[in-house]
Amino acid sequence: MIRYNSLPFNFLGLPPEYSDFERSRVVIFPVPYESTTSYQAGTRDAPHEIIWASRNVELYDEELEKETYRIGIHTLDEMVPLLGNADAMMEELYQVSRQIVQADKFQVTLGGEHAITSPLVRAHLEKYPDLAVLQIDAHADLRDSYEGCKHSHASAMRRVVEMCPVVHVGIRNISLEEVEALPTLKSTILYMKDIENDPSWFVKAVDALPEHVYYTIDIDGMDSSLMPSTGTPEPGGLTWKNLMDLTREVTSRRKVVGLDVVELCPQNGIKAPNFLCAKLIYKILGRAFR
Repeated sequence: MIRYNSLPFNFLGLPPEYSDFERSRVVIFPVPYESTTSYQAGTRDAPHEIIWASRNVELYDEELEKETYRIGIHTLDEMVPLLGNADAMMEELYQVSRQIVQADKFQVTLGGEHAITSPLVRAHLEKYPDLAVLQIDAHADLRDSYEGCKHSHASAMRRVVEMCPVVHVGIRNISLEEVEALPTLKSTILYMKDIENDPSWFVKAVDALPEHVYYTIDIDGMDSSLMPSTGTPEPGGLTWKNLMDLTREVTSRRKVVGLDVVELCPQNGIKAPNFLCAKLIYKILGRAFR
């Protein structure tokens, strides 16, 4: 397929017959919310940049030998964030997500910061009561609050474990407060130091999950040499192969029912990380709808 810059501004630049809401099985939900960033700002620009980069993703998946976009992928307009009132923002996210999920769509949310995940999980839990969350991240995000905010990006998974179990993958930076709280939380952590020496780590990660899985990917979970464009970079981390191994395992043995990709912080002149996020989403969709 020859593709030009005049394509529609939606995920993958799809024509109407493959991006109409009613016939699409997937809905892309761009959420440029950034309120509690604690190091480098800029995640609010990520949804736009991921969608722009996606127009250069080849639609044929050579591994799956199919064109995943034919399932239909609709892109919503960017949500207008409610800044200054985190509770109201989380409630609005829940209400929008609930409508998408109840319409039997597979929701892909583009952050923005990781604080957006808990209301999305809440909406999915209503439909899938046995749900657990698979988290890719450098940080556990299990602080009860951070800088006085319970809806901080540093507390994203603490709000989630109050609702359902979480399997945290790739963790390599955690506070004493979080470690001390772990025995009381519905958390299973695969630290990066253990992943590096265990060829079956991704099997163990999926073993800890129930049938229905919500997949949340904080992009700083990847090695910072591959993913420098994030607000809180950490050395080391998952490789592209690691992510593909885990994605193949979880989609073959469990049912992934929702996805978010968060914490990309686009940088001028560096486009590879933006494209990586777009390609990652397309690869996960291909596996989820294999």
